[in-house]
Amino acid sequence: MSSLKQESVWDYPRPPRVEPCAQRIRVEFNGIVIVDSISAYRLLETSHPPTYYIPAAEVKTNFLRPNRNRSFCEYKGSAAYWDLEVGERRAVSAAWSYSAPTGAYAVLRDHLAFYAHRVDACQVDGEHVQSQEGGFYGGWITSNLRGPFKGAPGTLGW
Repeated sequence: MSSLKQESVWDYPRPPRVEPCAQRIRVEFNGIVIVDSISAYRLLETSHPPTYYIPAAEVKTNFLRPNRNRSFCEYKGSAAYWDLEVGERRAVSAAWSYSAPTGAYAVLRDHLAFYAHRVDACQVDGEHVQSQEGGFYGGWITSNLRGPFKGAPGTLGW
């Protein structure tokens, strides 16, 4: 059981809130620790598990390759996607970033977020996370969270 305080994703705000995260965030891929940070931000939005944004300076960016994928968030602006390549393995669009996030989300500039289902392991304070369902959203589910969570079939209209 996580040592984190119990939270319901239905108590998270909309528009989303960004807050500093004191927990240790780790991402692993093909035997390499890509991220080991205690300086992340978490983005909290109604019906979503938190998304963790890690300072690029704390990411082994030498394993990231930009790709052509783009998306737009009504709150944060335009996102660019990154492939993760370690040895012979490649995870397409494993991470994303906002080069010019808007408004209250400007703190996310020079930060990257990772999809848990596209890497080998993601952890929050040593707890392995479960990936948010669906192919688009990048929330990380820990044992202290209560849903239901947006992303599963039939939830996209929430």
